[in-house]
Amino acid sequence: MVESTPGTYLLELRTPLALQMKIGDSLASNGVCLTVVSQTPSLLGFDLLAETVKRSNLIDLKVGDLVNLERSMTASSRFDGHLVQGHVDTTAKLLALEAHGQDHRIELELPRDFAQYVIFKGSIAVNGVSLTVAELDADRFVNWIIPHTWSLTNLRQLRPGDRANLEFDLIAKYVERLVGAFGIQRSAAAVDLQRP
Repeated sequence: MVESTPGTYLLELRTPLALQMKIGDSLASNGVCLTVVSQTPSLLGFDLLAETVKRSNLIDLKVGDLVNLERSMTASSRFDGHLVQGHVDTTAKLLALEAHGQDHRIELELPRDFAQYVIFKGSIAVNGVSLTVAELDADRFVNWIIPHTWSLTNLRQLRPGDRANLEFDLIAKYVERLVGAFGIQRSAAAVDLQRP
């Protein structure tokens, strides 16, 4: 990655997908939706703005690192998984990674400013991979990774201390916004249950 202009970076990725893409196409890279700005038969180039660099782990990439890539879903595609836009909210440190037979348990910190969007058995995108929250504490959460996902993503390259991109549930964010629009405060909300 090189700084092409002050505050703007150019990210180049070597991928077989370069043959299928064109300038202006979108490609999620570690869960970040990016626009193709340059292309060769083997390379794709993307501009990264200061906001992208601030909210994602793309600035941490080194030559040779694996990056999770996913093309945009078309309107005629089957919907499979949860709604992921490629609008990364923040990063979180990997706290622990453990093998359990063929499966892997990954534990990540849960940033306080985003904790309200995470629920037990809810969805979260980690480096663009749609995962289920299997354990949840106030400051951390756990995902379990099946062998198929482990073999096809860069989650297997994470080490404790590494930053992973997080995208929280879109529906949870809309609900929070709508509830706020009606003046309902989370801390003051109360339910009065009356029996008939």
